[in-house]
Amino acid sequence: QDQLEESGGGSVQAGGSLRLSCVDSGYAFSSYCLGWFRQIPGKEREGVATLDHSGPGKYADSVKGRFTISRDNAKHTLYLEMNNLKPEDTAVYFCARQRKPAACYPQPEFQWSFGFWGQGTQVTVSS
Repeated sequence: QDQLEESGGGSVQAGGSLRLSCVDSGYAFSSYCLGWFRQIPGKEREGVATLDHSGPGKYADSVKGRFTISRDNAKHTLYLEMNNLKPEDTAVYFCARQRKPAACYPQPEFQWSFGFWGQGTQVTVSS
């Protein structure tokens, strides 16, 4: 059974850092695109970063230069290193894996391909 579980969220002051982790129990972890998404209550879910089985990560413009996505296939774990956090980064962060191979980008038009989702972890950044 495919299950994803996030951890590492918390509360930090602006300028601080957090590292999110996502453990994926699925057997296909190493073969598919993985991503981090976030959502503020009342707003649409936003793609933050994606990482395919090979190649560099892809990022939303709002986090470029501050966030880094990485994966450890041996540990079935996806990471999101978040530096220089801003109050507007406050959201529930979700990890996700594609259900089948497709273009691997965080933009909204590519979210349809992510079929397995975690429950989310809260990140709160205070000014």
